[in-house]
Amino acid sequence: MRKLWLVFAQATTVTLAILLVVQTLRPDLLTSIGAPKAPPSPKEVRSPVKALGSYSPAAHKAMPSVVNIFTSKEARAPRNPFTDDPWFRRFFGDQLGDDTQRSSSLGSGVIVRQDGYILTNHHVVEAADEIEVAFNDGRQAKAKVVGSDPESDLAVLKVNLRNLPAISFGRLDQVSVGDVVLAIGNPFGVGQTVTQGIVSALGRTHLGISTFENFIQTDAAINPGNSGGALVDSGGNLIGINTAIYSQSGGSMGIGFAIPGNLAHHVMEQIVASGSVTRGWIGVEVQDITPELAESFKLPSTKGVLIAGVVRGGPADRSGVRPGDVLTEVDGAAVADSSVMLNLVAEAAPGKTATLKVVRNNTEVSMKLTVGKRPRPRPRQEQER
Repeated sequence: MRKLWLVFAQATTVTLAILLVVQTLRPDLLTSIGAPKAPPSPKEVRSPVKALGSYSPAAHKAMPSVVNIFTSKEARAPRNPFTDDPWFRRFFGDQLGDDTQRSSSLGSGVIVRQDGYILTNHHVVEAADEIEVAFNDGRQAKAKVVGSDPESDLAVLKVNLRNLPAISFGRLDQVSVGDVVLAIGNPFGVGQTVTQGIVSALGRTHLGISTFENFIQTDAAINPGNSGGALVDSGGNLIGINTAIYSQSGGSMGIGFAIPGNLAHHVMEQIVASGSVTRGWIGVEVQDITPELAESFKLPSTKGVLIAGVVRGGPADRSGVRPGDVLTEVDGAAVADSSVMLNLVAEAAPGKTATLKVVRNNTEVSMKLTVGKRPRPRPRQEQER
């Protein structure tokens, strides 16, 4: 036992002597023992989380569903008066030119079904002879028009491809002013482009862009070529089809308009099912009530619409509606202005019995009528003749 204690005492003495020497000559060795590991330099940090405020996931979700659309059509040019003259033909030959020429335009579209259905604007494909679709993955395909609806400025195309990346529709009732949105399309033909902004306003009407208006306004940059492209929310879901801009220069000025996704989806389903859109019609011409008209007709407010004309033999005519009546309700829904009235009537199924409330000689009158089918508007070429 005494021997073991002697060995322990000697070992302790030697150890303390060594520590004293090291403390004197190399104190840095002792301070490094047990010290925590230094943090890695900034270059060594690797974070798998996206930077705060990035909308890259939403963009990458929606971009494969947005396509570029190239159209061309043959238009008749002014005919050269010497085209059929043999003498001029002998000397000038084909330099006299033909009386036809081809014009081309571009736009955008959104894949709405995996089996090849694409939603775009009516004005993008109107009167086009050839339509070519370029996909995000580099593929190209010819497309045909399944149907179009000039009154909402929407059209549905079909390509013979399967398993396409269809976009998911968002819910418009969850969209609010101030929400972040992305506009995706092919501006000026430069290629697919994503711009970011917010929802500036909802329910924009009386813009003169189309017959049925209920636009989403956004300050996301929309330029020529963006028409028919996607307006998506921060989750990459479709909430609108980019349609028009307000501009004095031809480029974006921060005021763009998109057709709401729910309206686009409704129109798309009807076109896919039947090739056209069916809307209700009662056969009246209306105008909004200004303060001057309200005072003239001794109305308590400007709510409602003034019946300016009634189509002879139409549903309204048969039910007793007269020019000068003020329409205030359609099936219990208040009529605020002509745009609201038009949408309420259009949503009614042809053949349905609807109840109208009108004010006539300061007396409220209720009447029933059978909703008719809205006539399809004439093509623009016929209107210009």
